[in-house]
Amino acid sequence: MAIIALASAKGSPGVTASALACTLSWHRRLVLAECDPAGGSVLAGYLGGVLDGPRGIGELAVGELRDGNLESMFWSQLVDLDAPKRERLLLPGVVEPAQAGSVIPLWQRFADFFGELEQGTPPYDVLVDCGRLAVVGAPWPVLRAAAVVLVVTRATLPDISATRSLLRAMERDFTEHRVPAGSVRLLVVGDGHPNGEISKTLGVPVIARLPHDPRTAGVLSLGGTVRARSPLMRAAGALEVPVGTLLDRRRARLSWPAGQGVPHAV
Repeated sequence: MAIIALASAKGSPGVTASALACTLSWHRRLVLAECDPAGGSVLAGYLGGVLDGPRGIGELAVGELRDGNLESMFWSQLVDLDAPKRERLLLPGVVEPAQAGSVIPLWQRFADFFGELEQGTPPYDVLVDCGRLAVVGAPWPVLRAAAVVLVVTRATLPDISATRSLLRAMERDFTEHRVPAGSVRLLVVGDGHPNGEISKTLGVPVIARLPHDPRTAGVLSLGGTVRARSPLMRAAGALEVPVGTLLDRRRARLSWPAGQGVPHAV
């Protein structure tokens, strides 16, 4: 269990819809954390804005800054997307700009806490919606702590060009902070250039492609009934396998005995 971060270079390539589709279709216990400083959208969109009171990362940040009580508050700030199982949980993002000022200084604190959830009882993976990274206050500490980073891009030339710039910035940042290589993959959304061409152009493997499925994307964005057998949900569900493989390789590297070399990692 670990942090899996999703991010993009440009607006609206489908980061939130992709993260939500994975949360609703994967079989492992998940917390979907909306860490986009520009604001969360699952509460107002997919959930229709109906909750029994303020909840989310903004409330957590205020409590942590005031009382240092992130651990005690965390579970009460989550929304069960598949109640009462508590296997698919949502930490809603900020709902107004003022909340971002409280959240941004705490990205490292949140990154550390999310990483600890894999040791909990029961353990949880944390899918983090980082949104668009070309904004002030982007959650870079969360990206550095992630076991897998999925850079979401559409298969069009403008998006591929913007993604190239983001990948360069990410490489510089990860090198500066000594983040191990090999955690970044491309998640391509929609029609356009083939995966092999995109991977060759950007120098990063494509882990999967999510199909153009406007109906399901609309439900994930605005609410409604999600069809488990829709093209987007089936593709999102299948993504759990290659992501799980990357996580398994990470665990193997971390547990490999000292002095015996390291297992081959692709």
